[in-house]
Parts: sequence; structure tokens; C-alpha cells
Amino acid sequence: MKPEIHPNSDKFVKLAEHNERKMKYVKDSPTEAPSDATDEPVEKTGRALIEAKVATLPNAPGVYRMLDAEGNALYVGKAKNLKARVRSYARPTGHNNRIARMIDATRDMEFIRTETETDALLLEANLIKKMKPRYNVLLRDDKSFPYILLAEDHEVAQLYKHRGARKRPGAYFGPFASAGAVNRSLNTLQRAFLLRSCSDSVYESRSRPCLLYQIKRCSAPCTGEIARDDYQELVEEARDFLSGKSRQVQEALLEKMQAASEAMDFEAAAAARDRIRALTYVQQDSGINPGDITEADVIAIEKQGGQSCVQVFFFRAGQNLGNKAYFPRHERDQAEPEILEAFIGQFYESRPVPREIFVNHRLAGAALIGEALSTRMGHNVKLHKPQRGDKMGLMRHAEQNAKEALARHVSESASQRKLLRGVAEAFGLESAPERIEVFDNSHLQGTNQLGGMIVAGPDGFMKNQYRKFNIKDETTQPGDDYAMMREVFTRRYGRLAREENRSSTSWPDLVLVDGGRGQLNIVREVMAELGLEDVPLVGIAKGPDRDAGRERFFMHGRADFMMPHNSPVLYYLQRLRDEAHRFAIGSHRARRSADIRKNPLDRINGIGASRKRALLHHFGSGRAIGRAALSELEKVEGISAKIAQRIYNHFNSNDE
Repeated sequence: MKPEIHPNSDKFVKLAEHNERKMKYVKDSPTEAPSDATDEPVEKTGRALIEAKVATLPNAPGVYRMLDAEGNALYVGKAKNLKARVRSYARPTGHNNRIARMIDATRDMEFIRTETETDALLLEANLIKKMKPRYNVLLRDDKSFPYILLAEDHEVAQLYKHRGARKRPGAYFGPFASAGAVNRSLNTLQRAFLLRSCSDSVYESRSRPCLLYQIKRCSAPCTGEIARDDYQELVEEARDFLSGKSRQVQEALLEKMQAASEAMDFEAAAAARDRIRALTYVQQDSGINPGDITEADVIAIEKQGGQSCVQVFFFRAGQNLGNKAYFPRHERDQAEPEILEAFIGQFYESRPVPREIFVNHRLAGAALIGEALSTRMGHNVKLHKPQRGDKMGLMRHAEQNAKEALARHVSESASQRKLLRGVAEAFGLESAPERIEVFDNSHLQGTNQLGGMIVAGPDGFMKNQYRKFNIKDETTQPGDDYAMMREVFTRRYGRLAREENRSSTSWPDLVLVDGGRGQLNIVREVMAELGLEDVPLVGIAKGPDRDAGRERFFMHGRADFMMPHNSPVLYYLQRLRDEAHRFAIGSHRARRSADIRKNPLDRINGIGASRKRALLHHFGSGRAIGRAALSELEKVEGISAKIAQRIYNHFNSNDE
């Protein structure tokens, strides 16, 4: 895995912003005045509007946007010649159904002129990602990939998992296909190289080695258990290994093991042996032989029944770092090469690009895409369709994975849509909901109050749409569920109401609230104040003794009701409710844990400076206090049985 030091991942965004600053919106030229001056001008739409725009366009590269009556983007496209490309839409015939519908819905067009066609391609990908036009192929999962970062902005380098903007100085290795893949590799690398993974603040505060040193996953430079020069040697070995020099690193370790064995230093020989074993494990390629591929992505698309799956395999430094399946949104009649071109443009819009990309279809725009990605990355990027050998074997493997993933996705989607139709029938909705938002609140005796919102739809849980709302209103009484719900709904739907774009994909078709008639009435009041009374609202109350299967449902203007205990729709709604509860509780616990880590004893009444000092002297840390039994707390000088009980309850209370 080749390190990328001081990466500039914002380069493309800056280029897009630069092009936006250079944008030249082309104005319509005056048209012939009507013969009867008293007649009202007829607003041009569809093909007539496009034909009128053509006369004003330059024979130059650029990006065009087709807009509907509300000003929403229908389609974003790029062109080597704007005039010629837009003129093709003005033809009376020769369009497929998708293009014909798009032309008929067009009420306006906007244009951005660029210096080159490469700039136009980069800007197009940026605008598609930002605007999500209806008629473009859309990459629906744009989460960043995890990396392993060897951070070197501290005198003692740190090895840890990193996700997000790569701003911290150091060497980045990846991308890995999933958090699980990077965690497995990181755990093994820690055993092989014994580099610290703790934060700088924890490193500076250590006075004795932590547990990782005891289990031989860190060399404990924090307390001087290893000399600084020896630690730096480990850092260099880790860098070499992650950069693809694994054979050299293992040969050097083998020499160390043999030398230690000959010197009868069996402890050092065993340590070297364990490190060799760890390196052997991390190099296992999951049964996929990358052949002579050192740095490449293998991308294969399979299409079936109007849906498609794009499977991406990542290879870095000759290692397979895993694969990930994507299901882009597109029209049924779009061809696989067209979908793949659009996917690649959006996939690499804000991600590092390897030097080679292998695809399973010949792409008409392969040369242009390669040129654009090369410009963005500063190194040569080539797109190939393998024909034979190891690369063709890898491509067939990727195609098979794409085919199997698509079959599973189609099956799950059919089942999911059947459930959504059942939800619509149960709640009297006009059609199956495309977006369901579910809310739940969480707190502990009125502390760390927050609300959670999860989102679900035809493709299952939409985790990149989840939101948490920390309760900010200081007048809210601790544990006042109604006031919390009012604040959460006011903030969520107040922001949405200001958008005034009901066709937006962020508008819910159904809102579920964890609670009974009281909670439902509160959220109805909020929605009425915001002018959103047409959004269906349903309350879900837990059954007696919180018995799953006996939930009651509440809707305005309808008596509360229950569903058959074996209803698949009921199971589905329980899953939604439980996911909202899990998300709210998890967010609450994370927030509470952060507060406890800051100063775990400050939030306990009756614990002043002297008692805090006595507890820390006795147990050594706040975490140890939290793990202590009640009898152990009572042994601390100055801690009465009553105070000990209070401390124990603080650390061991269960969330409701």
C-alpha cells in the first residue's frame, strides 16, 4: 500500500468552485415580437425552450443543467461542444422514453462554460453529487473509506484507523473496503510492530504501561519501556511493510530471530517469531490472487430487471483490501457502460484514485475519464478492460460477486416493498412510503438528554440519513419527554419547512413516534404550527410490561388499534422502533461516556475535592472507580455507606 503523505483531497472541490466562479450563464437572445402586441407571451417549455436556448450557446465545452418548474435539477450533463450537445435535445424524434420525459419536464436551462472538456467532466461529477438530479445515474452510498494512518506529527509515531478528511500529517494506507477489514489488519499490525494506538493526550498522561503492553500489542514508549531509536526502527519497518516491502521486512525479522536463537536469547527469538506469524496472517489474500497487480481497483457491473450492482475490489501493494457492492439509481433502459461511466465519475469525485482501474465493459469516455482523474490526482490514471490472464480472472471473480449481490438485493427489495405496501394499507396511506422517519428520546435521570431519528425506505435503513438532536432548551425539565419531543420536531421539521421543496427526497412519507397518544398530540401541534399537517403521523406504544407483539398504534382521527401478533408488518414496525431505540440509546451512552471520561466524579452530588482525591488515590483512575464493587467503595477513607451507594448507582444504572 503506497503511502500518501500530506494528501490534498480537496483539490477537486477547489477546481469545481473555481469553475463555478468562472460560470457564464448564457442569456436568451431577443426573440421575434408577436404580430399582435396585445397578446400575452407564451412561456416556452420542453423542446421549444431548448431550441430557443441553442441560438445563444457557444461552440465550447461546458456543463448544462435542465430544470423543472420548481427550479430543481432534472439532469446535469457535460459537453465538448455545448451548442451541438444541447441542439440534440431539440430534435423532434430519436429520443428514448427517459430522455423524452426529461425534455417534456424541462422548464429552464442553465449553463457553465469551462476551459476544457476535462474541467467539464470534473464539474459535472461535483454538481451531480450536490444536486442529485432525477434523471442522472446516482451513487447512493458516498461514505468515506477507512484507512490506516501512521501519524508522524508527534515525536512518537502513532498507528490507528482513520476515516474522513486526510488533514493530519502522516502516511495513509488503504482504502479498506470496510471498518471490519481495517480493524482486523490493524490488530495484527499492532502485534507485529508494537506501535502505540493511544491518543496524544493519553500518551502524555501515562505513568505506567497500559494493558496493550501486557498483551504484547504495544512497546510502551510512553513510559520508556523501549528506547526512542528502537521505536523509530519499528516505525520504519511498519512503513516499509505497508508500502509493499513485506518480503524485505520478513527477511530482516527472520535474520533477527536466527541471530537471537544463536545467542541463546530465546525471549527475543520468540518475539521475532510471533511478529513473523502476525505479518504472515495479515498478508493472507482471502483466496483472491492479485497476480501482478500492485495498485488498482477492479470494477464490475451486472444489471438485471432494471437494477444494477457495481462491485469494487481494492488492491494496494499487492494486497486485497476487500470489496464493496453499490446499487446506483438509474433508469431501467440505461445501458451498463453508461451507468458505469457515471458511477466512476461520482465514485472518485472525492476519493483517492489508484494508477489503474479495471472495468468489465469498454467505455466510450475511458480516455477522457482517465485524463480527468490524472489531472485531479497528479499521476497517470488508466482505465482498462482486461482480456486475458490473472486480470481477467479477477474481473470474472468481481462479476460473479456483483451478480450474486444483485440477486440478493433484488430479493430483499421485493420483500421490502411488499412490507411497505403492508404499512401503507395498515395506516391508510395512498401509496407505499419511500421514506419513513422514526423518533425516540433517551436520557438517564434527566441527564444527557437527546433525541434520535432513523430513516428507512425501500432499500432498508438509510444510515447516512440518521440524525441526533442534543436537547438545548435550558428550560426543559429533566426527563420531560413531551418537551424533548417538541424541541426535536421543531428543529427537524422547521429546517425542512424552510426548504419549501416538497419534491425533495428528504421529505418523509410517514413519521413514527415512540410513544402513545400524548406524544402524538405534541408532535401534531408542532407540525400544525409549521404548516405540515399533511405528513402522516403514527405513535407506537409498547404493550403491557413492554411486551413485544402487543404494541398499540395511535393516529389522529382514529381509535388506537393493535395488529395481529404474527403480522409481518408488525415485525417490520418493531424493527424500525427497535432501531430508533438502539440509535438513541447508543448516542446517549456515547455522550455520557464522553462526559464521564472528562471527569467521572464531578456529576455525583456529595463528591467534593477531598473525597475525589481519596477515591483516585485508592483506585488509581475514574475507570477503576466505575468498575469497583460496592463493598470496595465503602473501604475508602471518608466514603460513607450512603455515598458509596450513590457512587455505585451512578456508574451502574441501566438505561430505560
